[in-house]
Amino acid sequence: MILGVVWYVLVGVLIAGYALLDGFDLGVGILYPFIARSDNERAALRTSIGPVWDGNEVWLLTAGGALFAAFPAVYATVFSGFYLAMMLVLFCLIFRAVSLEYGGKSGRSRGWDLAFFLGSAVAALLLGVALGNIVRGIPIGANGEFSGHFFDLLNPLTLVIGLTGLAMIVVHGASWVCLKTEGALRKRAAAARSGAHWVFLLLVVVATLSAALIVPSQARTVVTNPVGWVAILVLVIGLVAARFAMVRQRDGLAFIGSAFGILGLVGIAAVGNYPALVPALDTPERSLTIANSHSSHLTLLAMLIITCIALPLVLGYTALVYRAFWGKVRA
Repeated sequence: MILGVVWYVLVGVLIAGYALLDGFDLGVGILYPFIARSDNERAALRTSIGPVWDGNEVWLLTAGGALFAAFPAVYATVFSGFYLAMMLVLFCLIFRAVSLEYGGKSGRSRGWDLAFFLGSAVAALLLGVALGNIVRGIPIGANGEFSGHFFDLLNPLTLVIGLTGLAMIVVHGASWVCLKTEGALRKRAAAARSGAHWVFLLLVVVATLSAALIVPSQARTVVTNPVGWVAILVLVIGLVAARFAMVRQRDGLAFIGSAFGILGLVGIAAVGNYPALVPALDTPERSLTIANSHSSHLTLLAMLIITCIALPLVLGYTALVYRAFWGKVRA
């Protein structure tokens, strides 16, 4: 059971890492048609994420692989229940990748630009909706399989959480653009960042109230758990720091603030669900928890040893890449 808890935390860390790193990539794609006014500015946006976007997406693959190995029953239920949504996310990420690789090299870049925007926006929204369903719970049959339909996943709470995630991604992406660009492009990104941040604040309040009304058990778990208060504090610090930094034009602090906001939201969701990975809607006894869905002790132990060796190498390499390509970009 202890190893199961460790892997619950590790899967959460991988998901948070993906949201934190690929989040600004998606945000840049969403902002792309609105803040770039020339070919040079569009090229600058692509260049700002060019060296890192593919490495950032690996965190999503790693989270999926960790879920498959550590909690195979959860992997089977989630990926069968969210199959259509996950395939849409996959196609969105493929279109994003192709548009980034070929958009700048094609003489007809408008179509690639549209693919970059739609791939980023739809993927960000669907991933937020998926998280919303994990918070709300999904219908699970007696055999442990998803027993609903695709449109069951689209309900008021999950859509609000999806829009909250979308606004969060826009803020994070705009913060990255402000860090990496200058001049008129940076000014437009700063204006988008400020507006999106107000929308994000409003949606955080709406999502919090909605979750407290619709899934009160998760809300009680968060406020009665010390770790939940830590996650809330991280979120509040991120929101306040980001707004303060925007007013003072401190782009580095604004980016850190948006990162704290992401970590806080993921932490709140993880604490609220604990010990369930996938709550069962209306039938709590069918929920997939750490206790009833983890792999064998030997599997979890072997994976933990490998992770302890590989994760520091991955983090070190990631830090090296960001250090090598740090600073302002130009087309």
